[in-house]
Amino acid sequence: MKGLIDTAGERLAVDCELPWVWELLTEGSAGQLRTVAVRDVSATIALEATRRPFDTRGWPLLTRGAWAREGEVVMRNVCTSGFDMHVKPTPDHAVFTFRWRPPRRDHVAAWALRSRFHLLARAALVQYPALWWAGTRGRAPLHASACTVGASIPLLAAPSGVGRSTLVLDQVSAGEVATDDNLGAGDGTTVWGLAEPLRVEGGDGRRMPHGRREAPMPGRVRALVPDRVVVLERSASSDGSLTRCGADAVARSLTTSTYMAGELRRYWAFAATLAAGTGLGPGCAPVAEVASAFASRLPCFKLAFGRTGSIRLSDLLVTPDAAVDEVSTCAS
Repeated sequence: MKGLIDTAGERLAVDCELPWVWELLTEGSAGQLRTVAVRDVSATIALEATRRPFDTRGWPLLTRGAWAREGEVVMRNVCTSGFDMHVKPTPDHAVFTFRWRPPRRDHVAAWALRSRFHLLARAALVQYPALWWAGTRGRAPLHASACTVGASIPLLAAPSGVGRSTLVLDQVSAGEVATDDNLGAGDGTTVWGLAEPLRVEGGDGRRMPHGRREAPMPGRVRALVPDRVVVLERSASSDGSLTRCGADAVARSLTTSTYMAGELRRYWAFAATLAAGTGLGPGCAPVAEVASAFASRLPCFKLAFGRTGSIRLSDLLVTPDAAVDEVSTCAS
């Protein structure tokens, strides 16, 4: 089975010899994995049926569970997903080859904790490779979403659980478009979305942590260029308020929410290991630098809304200019 997926600004070819893994990736990409002709790809994800270990005889040990030689890297049991990985990059293309070889403990967990396993496998097989390869082109992971709100294109930043997914879903359900509801990659000008399902209360898909279920995301687009940054937070009031904020405060919020995101908890070690073994990409993702680039270039706001009552982004972000004139200044 072969197909394409556009995610994090990269076009990945997927070559899968395991039908059950193909089904897992199809579900995890929210329908973005397409069985079309493979062309113009920047990386390849290959899933092999063999369970033989990758041959690392004579390879220097890089760190526990990882070996490197001549710019190639082998990692065992990536992110405790049960998959071993071999990475062979060139300046223009990278090949990530996976084999299903779980230790007994992780094999049992994969069947007993299905939602956890699906999240780990999606991250190890597609999301983390795409984010790392995007990082070699100057992009950084962001726990943020970009969407259209009439004539505005806000970049929405918020810690997990605040309610960003609900606001984004409300916008796309009304006919707007968005890059993602959770994770993306940015370079300070553009945001590219990570292809994955929405996880919201009231969905009818796979059950996920924190009482949420997965749901398809209508109105998904590959990338957007934001015209403002909006930090979301909860308040005691049920009424929404939009206030102007300093760039430093907004950059800090975007950076900290990214590093706090549970979905990226295993990514930092994954990316550092590949950077060390291949010599490509930054040793530490430039999250703070990218966040600062967005915040210093764009108008910055704080949107507070209560736990009760409802608010729509379109109620406050009407046009790029109107909202700027109406807000008050808050401390940075």
